[in-house]
Amino acid sequence: MRIRAAILKEFRKPFSIEEIDIEPKEDEVVVNIKAVGVCGRDLVVWKGGFRNLKPPLILGHEIFGEYEGKPVAVFPAKVGKECLKLSEGKENLCNDYSIIGEKEIGGYSEAITIPKWNLIDLPDMNYEKYAAAACGVATIIHANNLAKLDKGSKVLVTGSNGGVGIHAIQYLSNLYEVYAYVRSEDKAKQLKDLNVIPITSFDFYKNSGKVDAVFEIVGSLTINESMLSLKKEGKLILIGNISGEPINIIRPAFIVMNEISIIGSAAYNKKEYEDAIKTIGEGKIKPFYKSYSLNEINNAYNDIINGKVVGRAVLKI
Repeated sequence: MRIRAAILKEFRKPFSIEEIDIEPKEDEVVVNIKAVGVCGRDLVVWKGGFRNLKPPLILGHEIFGEYEGKPVAVFPAKVGKECLKLSEGKENLCNDYSIIGEKEIGGYSEAITIPKWNLIDLPDMNYEKYAAAACGVATIIHANNLAKLDKGSKVLVTGSNGGVGIHAIQYLSNLYEVYAYVRSEDKAKQLKDLNVIPITSFDFYKNSGKVDAVFEIVGSLTINESMLSLKKEGKLILIGNISGEPINIIRPAFIVMNEISIIGSAAYNKKEYEDAIKTIGEGKIKPFYKSYSLNEINNAYNDIINGKVVGRAVLKI
């Protein structure tokens, strides 16, 4: 089967639109892609932030489309059959958990071959809204499950206008008092009517009090400042590191003396992804995104890098 795809041939360079051949293996099916989100992880890969990955690459794991004429989502990772049997809902921790688009062809393409296990039924055919929000909502569902916070807790979310953050704060606002960090007043205005408290300075806690937990989406660029907002015995849930640079803890004594917990949050499992899709389908999350065609992928990356996208960039295929 011959399809068009956007190929990354060199880190930090434009994608090339080319034709390639795909053929399903014995246990795979073909999904015709209708929309795919451009994840923050994709941007880290594009920058060369994962040393084990080498071009050429066809990225994209937030995939939504059609199988046999019906709307489906594709769970964004492949998992070995043996680990699936033993993982007990923790397939995200399997050693052979492989994000789609990193070891094989991903969703920046017209179609993909995938094990049938990865397919999830979609409630409707509004593919773009799911491509915009599903990964972010599933990510925060998983992180919140790990955090084990009391309802009504006070939390801080960094990167709150990004693809994960702007959807995460909506989910969390139904559970907690949410302080949503963004870098400027203009970006803070984008969070209006989302039932959160936008902040542009990490000094907010001096007037508002310290928080029970930080959902750290940005990583190295904000972690040292955001951590200072935590109460004693507070929890920092480390979700992402958008720069791909090493995270250096400047004040380890703060962690020690305040008994701060740092919890790593690794993506999500299939059940959490299904829950995210259900939540979006029920209209409980407002998707934020900007659409591009596959041919406009380089424009999409330029806009993301220059801060011109609120939420997700979504490729319509």
